[in-house]
Amino acid sequence: MLVRVAAGIVLREGQVFIALRKRGQHQGGLWEFPGGKCESNETPLQALSRELLEECGIKVQHAEHFQTVAHDYGDKQVELIFYTVSRFLGEATGKEGQEVRWVAVSELADYDFPEANQIIVKALLAG
Repeated sequence: MLVRVAAGIVLREGQVFIALRKRGQHQGGLWEFPGGKCESNETPLQALSRELLEECGIKVQHAEHFQTVAHDYGDKQVELIFYTVSRFLGEATGKEGQEVRWVAVSELADYDFPEANQIIVKALLAG
């Protein structure tokens, strides 16, 4: 079964907003770019806007497609649709109790991300 996920690379002043996946989740204990599953009636951009509002308390004002990544974890196949979010309203927080932080883009290599996110981390580090 393929799971489509919209994820936001939320940027502000050279920093990116990341969240720690809870231990009980798939890929728990690893950092991620926030977002979530696309519902059957949603475009990825609609899913991104909904998920970032629910999870992080921000309202997306401007997002651009960055890259789409397909990955097979063995137990789950994912299609991750990444967007850069350069304008938003509100202050990003962990509304679902997840640990979150703003980190310099140059420091992303210091954090453990799921395998499917590695290509995005490398692209961001390459500038």
